[in-house]
Amino acid sequence: MDLSFDGRAIALHEVHRFPNIPVQTPQRLHWDVLRLWQEITVGIEKVGDAAAIGVDCWGVDYALLDSAGELLANPVHYRDPRTNGAMEWTFDRMPRREIFDRTGIQFLQFNGLFQLAASIRDGSPLLEQATTLLTIADLFNYWLTGSKTCEYTEATTMQLCNAHTGDWDRAIAAAIGIPDIMAPIVPPGAKLGSYRGTDVIAPACHDTGSAVVAVPATSDNVAYLSSGTWSLLGMELNAPILGDAAYATNVTNEGGYENTYRFLKNIMGLWVVDQCRATWKAAGKDYSFDQLAAMAASVHPFKTLIEPDDPTFLAPGDMPARVIDYCRKHGQAIPASDAELIAAVYVSLAYKYRYVLEQLIAVSGQKVDRLHIIGGGSKNALLNQMTANAIGRPVIAGPAEATATGNAIVQLIAIGELRDVAEARAMLSESTELVLFEPMNKAAWDANYERFLDLLP
Repeated sequence: MDLSFDGRAIALHEVHRFPNIPVQTPQRLHWDVLRLWQEITVGIEKVGDAAAIGVDCWGVDYALLDSAGELLANPVHYRDPRTNGAMEWTFDRMPRREIFDRTGIQFLQFNGLFQLAASIRDGSPLLEQATTLLTIADLFNYWLTGSKTCEYTEATTMQLCNAHTGDWDRAIAAAIGIPDIMAPIVPPGAKLGSYRGTDVIAPACHDTGSAVVAVPATSDNVAYLSSGTWSLLGMELNAPILGDAAYATNVTNEGGYENTYRFLKNIMGLWVVDQCRATWKAAGKDYSFDQLAAMAASVHPFKTLIEPDDPTFLAPGDMPARVIDYCRKHGQAIPASDAELIAAVYVSLAYKYRYVLEQLIAVSGQKVDRLHIIGGGSKNALLNQMTANAIGRPVIAGPAEATATGNAIVQLIAIGELRDVAEARAMLSESTELVLFEPMNKAAWDANYERFLDLLP
């Protein structure tokens, strides 16, 4: 993305888009970071002159470098099954509650902590050869600038960053057997160096961290939903919440920009939809996202429900078959068509958003009057309306390119073009096309919610 800023609005221009395709070897599912690096440099060349460069991407995964600064191996994808059983192995070495009290991070089996634990458990030689660990965004920043650092919002997703100190938690690393390979943590907004004469600035390098910066909210009592392959529903707070209720609810306190915390939960999101679409396309049914939404709107919405975060939906594969198998095992009506199946996914996602929002409100004590949906999923009008119906609150959708916008905002603040996030959000609320969805059919949505709750573990 290239951007321009005239003092009143940010304009984004796509100059180079490329797929991020994992590679399955006989042993592991990997990220192809060499291909991604090549595409990044192509994109930078297409932009030409720029005031600054900022990189953001997903969290939890990492790369290992040797003593010469060379990449030891293509990073393993967080959806690879190597982390099966790694959480239990870890808790034998440090109690689950102690890890939460130190990090405040939601327990997910693919977190960086458990990826490292799996490598140690399985005797991987890479950790013995490594001298530096970098998150994926930090790997690209290193290749751009030579700076071996870990940006704070990315570091927190590893579940190895201490929520009280903002630094790596050496006690957890020692208990698990992780060697001293963690790069120094730097704050979002830090200048890392330069690439061919252009400053490289660390935005909130975790993509959700950047997306939250671009939530166009100008008042309190709001929640956000970063909607994409993953859905991340939460609130922006000034301090982590680490008590009994937070632990029991398995919430997360990821780092945010300007010393904030992203108090949220990860939800499976549109991954299930994406995998259904890919499976149907392979079978000759190439549905567009608009077609899928129209199909879902054409059938009864409450016939079939699923738990989107059931582990059976985590790995890539034939998702329609997995949905049908899930319904059979859990006493749900079997979808009779692709339309009924995709409707079940959308409705269930909306209900999961309600469930998580209610949890976050209960744990935090925060009032929520409306929900801002940002990211690519904000363009899904049907799911936005279903979400408003399910939560019983207005939903405000947009911007769709929240991650790129938030990345740009941090860069603009770093170079002095914007004062702070509050000024940026006020600007976005005036200059961004936002869509309002008011709740509808409350009685019907409330009546079927108990059925959804019965599916939760």
